[in-house]
Amino acid sequence: MLTVGTLVPSMLGASIIGVMTSRALPTGAALGDPTALRTNVIASAVYCAVVVPMAALWGLWCTTSRSNASPAQRHTLLTRIPACLTAGGAAVWTGAVVLLVVVNLTRPWLATTLGVATLSGATVTATLTYWWCTRVLRPLVAPVLTEDPPVRQQRLGLRMRALAAWVVGTGVPLSMVLLAAASALVVDYPGNRLAVVVLGLGGAALLSGLAVTLFTGATMADPIDEVRAGMSRVGRGDYDVTVPVFDASELGLLQAGFNSMAEGLRERERLRDLFGRQVGRDVARLAEAEGAPAMGGATHDVAVMFVDLVGSTRMATKMSPPDLVALLNDFFALVVDIVERHRGWINKFQGDAVLAIFGAPQAVGDHAGVALAAARELSDALSERNLQLAAGIGVSAGPAVAGNVGDLRRYEYTVIGDPVNEAARLSEFAKSEGGIAASGAALRAATASEADRWRVVTSQVLRGRDTPTDIAIPAASS
Repeated sequence: MLTVGTLVPSMLGASIIGVMTSRALPTGAALGDPTALRTNVIASAVYCAVVVPMAALWGLWCTTSRSNASPAQRHTLLTRIPACLTAGGAAVWTGAVVLLVVVNLTRPWLATTLGVATLSGATVTATLTYWWCTRVLRPLVAPVLTEDPPVRQQRLGLRMRALAAWVVGTGVPLSMVLLAAASALVVDYPGNRLAVVVLGLGGAALLSGLAVTLFTGATMADPIDEVRAGMSRVGRGDYDVTVPVFDASELGLLQAGFNSMAEGLRERERLRDLFGRQVGRDVARLAEAEGAPAMGGATHDVAVMFVDLVGSTRMATKMSPPDLVALLNDFFALVVDIVERHRGWINKFQGDAVLAIFGAPQAVGDHAGVALAAARELSDALSERNLQLAAGIGVSAGPAVAGNVGDLRRYEYTVIGDPVNEAARLSEFAKSEGGIAASGAALRAATASEADRWRVVTSQVLRGRDTPTDIAIPAASS
């Protein structure tokens, strides 16, 4: 494909120049001289015989890497191929311009006309070669530049590309029209022939301008379309997106910038997910909304469920640490699943115990009722599942302070208040009295539909407290 991209434009340019000089421009009469024609044909043939093999060797050198080349060297070679091949083709055509001018120095008008025509062909050929090579190599260059994106513009920018498009599509055809018109002022040039030339060149300008405009538009639109599609995916919350980087122009920098942005969003989302897993998603959202952290908290009506394993100390002496951790993780996974389904928040894991809050940081309707329902479901699940675990579950409700506790250098969001202490003491009671216990305050705060599922069985002064606590268990328990 690269060979086609270098040969076809050159052959096409040579053919157009041949037609122009023999039929359109006022060089036909001059070339009608056998001596002039023979001199130009021989010079052109010798030049092609010498230069074409050299150009072929140059092309091979531009597109071939050493067997021991590093990946970075191969990547560098790959990105330089379009400019390298274009430079070789431009050198060949520039040499042809010099040759034709020198050979025809005794015929100034012929030398000028051939030189200008050949130089125009060189401009078009070089531009088409560069465009073709960059398009052909795009599938190979894109992975390289995507992996190692450019940090500054390394190729012809959009302004130069627009200028080149104007030169190829408009400038060169119109310059040939101007050359024909100027020739009519200097040499004998029939009017009807001039009209045909102008019509032909004008039509060629229209077609070439349309083709170049479409090609240039597609070249510029493709990267923008990729970025637009990537932004659409990001807008839908899909941050795992990378657009291919086609080149090192402003468009390539745009694509690379989008990839950097998407990578930053992925990293932010990963950190947000990790943060949410560490402190709870409600707390994470609250921290993001608040911005700068504020120490202290606010009073909330909450329900607290404290879950403490029975016999964990004994298990630690009989089980290996990995087995004990695996068992605890199964237990914690069950607790987290039930608490989150009842709109609760796991405040912390304390060794083999879990503290769950209902009503903070986000308010929950019937916070006491959902906490009691979660406690009943957890107790039933521990009985039904083959985890070989027992736990004391305590539930309490009342006002507590929820907020950031600690120091600005190290703090955590937590809940402090009497319901937390009461739930912990109730879990101690529950370990020896059926596995689940709730305070009378929790029942009074719950709706009747949930409170009716419980019954008060005793009133005791729990450890560390001064007043008795009404203790309830599920009504179905004996």
